[in-house]
Amino acid sequence: MTSSPSAATPARPALIWTALILVYVLWGSTYLGIRVVVESMPPLGSAAARFGGAALVLAVVLRLRRGRGALRVDRRQFGSAALVGVLLLAGGNGLVVLAESGPSGVAVPSGIAALLVATVPLLVVLLRTVTGDRPPGWTFAGVTLGFLGLVLLVLPRGGSGAVPLVGALTVVAGAVCWSLGSFLSNRLRMPADPFVATVYEMVAGAVALSVLSLARGELRGFSPGQVTARSWLALTYLLVAGSLVAFTAYVWLLANAPISLAATYAYVNPVVAVALGALLVAEPVTGQVLLGGAVIVAGVALVVTTERPRRPVVDGAVPEPSRR
Repeated sequence: MTSSPSAATPARPALIWTALILVYVLWGSTYLGIRVVVESMPPLGSAAARFGGAALVLAVVLRLRRGRGALRVDRRQFGSAALVGVLLLAGGNGLVVLAESGPSGVAVPSGIAALLVATVPLLVVLLRTVTGDRPPGWTFAGVTLGFLGLVLLVLPRGGSGAVPLVGALTVVAGAVCWSLGSFLSNRLRMPADPFVATVYEMVAGAVALSVLSLARGELRGFSPGQVTARSWLALTYLLVAGSLVAFTAYVWLLANAPISLAATYAYVNPVVAVALGALLVAEPVTGQVLLGGAVIVAGVALVVTTERPRRPVVDGAVPEPSRR
C-alpha cells in the first residue's frame, strides 16, 4: 500500500492529479461535513464515533490484506501513536468540532474554521525554531504573513459577518494541538507503517473524545432518534471520505509524487472549504474573510514552497503525513 515507485515505473500524471483532487476536495469538505453533523449530534461524541469507526474499518482491511501480525507494534510505538492521536484527533479535531457547534453567532462557520486550521504549517515552523532548527528566512516571512492574515481574520468587527472570537480562539487552540502532534510524530518512535500508526492514533483519539464527551454530559438526554438523516449521512461521509479515502490518497501521493506537491493541500483545502460553505449553506463571505483568508493562504503557500521537503532517499521510507 505504501511501496515507493521504481524509477522504471513512475506514477502516471493522471493518477497523481486524481489523488490530489481527492485530497483537495474531500479534506476541504470535511469542515462543512462537521457543521452538518453537529446540527443534531453531540460534537465530541460524533467525532469519537467517526474515528472509532474509521479505525475499525482500516484495522480490518490491514488484517485481511496482510495477515495476523499486520497490526503488531511494541509498547513504545503504541504509546507514541496514542499520544500523537490524542493531540491530533482529540485536541486538534475535537476543538474544531466544538467551535463549529452551537447557535448562529457562536459557532464558527466551516470556511473560517478551515482558514484558521491552515495556520498549522506556520505553527510547526515555530515549534521547529524553539527546538533549535533554523528554517530559511523566506519561511519566517511566510510565517509572519500568515499570522498577519490570522489577525485580520479574527479582528473584532460589528455586523452579522463578524467572526466569533471565542470560537476562533478555540479553533486556534485546536491548530496548536494538531501542530504539536504533527511535530512529535516525526520525533517519536512511531510504527513504521503509517497505516498501522493511523489505526492506533484513531483508537486513542476516539477513546479520549469519548471520555471528554461523557465528562461534558453530551449524552445526557440524547437519543439516536433525534439525529436527522442529513447528520447521519454527513457522519458517514466524514468516516469514509475524510478519514479513509482522502487519507489513503494522501499516503499514496507521498510515495508517488514530490512531497512539495502533496503538501499543497495545506493551502488548497481552505479555499475549497470557504467555497463549499458559501455555495451549499450560505455562509457569509465578507471582505474581512476574503482579505484575512487570502493573506493566510499566501503565507502558508510561501512556507510550503520555501521548505520544499524532499522524499527520503531510503527506498520505501514514507514521511509521516497529517491526518484529517
